Amino acid sequence: MKKRSLLWVLITLLALSLMVVGCGGGEQAATDGADTSADSGDTIKIGFLGAKTGGHADFGIKTLAGMQMAVDDINKAGGILGKQLEIVEEDHGSKLTEGANVVQKLIQRDKVVAIIGDPTTGITKLAAPIAEDNKIVLLSAGAVGDNVVNDEQGNLREFVYRNTLLDAVAAPSVVKYLKEELGWQRVALITSMNNDYSVGLSKIFKQALLDNGLEIVAEESVQDGDQNFSAQVTSIKPKNPDGIVFTGYYTEGGLLMKEVRKQGMDINMVGGDGMLGATLWEMGGEAVNGSMVYCGFEADPSMAEGKTKDFIDRYSEANNGELPNMFVAQGYDAVMMLADSITAANSVDPSVFKEEFKKLADWQGVSGTITIQDNHEPLKSPVYLLEVAEGDNGQQFKVKAAIPVK
Repeated sequence: MKKRSLLWVLITLLALSLMVVGCGGGEQAATDGADTSADSGDTIKIGFLGAKTGGHADFGIKTLAGMQMAVDDINKAGGILGKQLEIVEEDHGSKLTEGANVVQKLIQRDKVVAIIGDPTTGITKLAAPIAEDNKIVLLSAGAVGDNVVNDEQGNLREFVYRNTLLDAVAAPSVVKYLKEELGWQRVALITSMNNDYSVGLSKIFKQALLDNGLEIVAEESVQDGDQNFSAQVTSIKPKNPDGIVFTGYYTEGGLLMKEVRKQGMDINMVGGDGMLGATLWEMGGEAVNGSMVYCGFEADPSMAEGKTKDFIDRYSEANNGELPNMFVAQGYDAVMMLADSITAANSVDPSVFKEEFKKLADWQGVSGTITIQDNHEPLKSPVYLLEVAEGDNGQQFKVKAAIPVK
């Protein structure tokens, strides 16, 4: 008898859980414009999608730090719609397949109303259709490649947004600077072929190089996870390029430059924010001094004003003098954009508050001024070009130029 009763309880719970999953967080309209069943408690749950371990951990950890800082600020000020914000953390370990599992857990198990992440393009592209199908807002604070807010057929995803400077905007501006200010004419282009971000960025760089009249004297390919780049550098060396455009991540970028120096080449490397992290010099040592990375934010206390300066000062004070990087700032802004959208909508229903993202214009965040365009893409300026250099506390990124985007 007891076994039969227990079985009924289990069957009932299973049926209820399937009903909830089937409805999805965004299916239920807000009855009074202020609440939904996806948020029936005292907290509003938002998911963190990113790596806390593995090769891309630096991106995820920094993004999460910015998110937590924003959540703390919001909760101290009373929360949103009378509720506290709560981050539900997961770790996909920098693995593509695990990224999809994490998204499913956040939506179906944790009942988040929105997901912030992933800071990388590849995992965001996996997460986007899942969020769209479940009508949960996905706001990437770092993905810069193609086919994120829209699918490969060009169809716009109604629930997917991002707040970072796009490669399609940044890379052409950087190439123009390389030619006009640094005198580059001949370039070697290296792509990590099992990295969607790298493949997409190389395509953008290649067109920008051609448009600006720079010659691509060598094109080489590597793989994420490679340790030995001697063959590629040996092939590039006789072509005598003025510099290397590498579109992959910091781990391979650091090791690549070690091999460049080992073979006696006195040229520098430039790439996107995929190389923005201390891991670049942890892997490359002095070989990466002079390497350049572009991004949409750089903390410069001497130039910052207003809320950006306040953000930099408070983060630095709480982190033993460390300055926030782009991922921290974009993680902070992502939470604030989400909070402003929920507040403006007076609802935690993703189907309702997603409409407010479309109205964000000249929105002032700590990472800059952001306007969400009709195609859900952010418009941001300027592009910061950073250079690895020796500082008071060892190697660090320093601002080489702030390049206006036109």
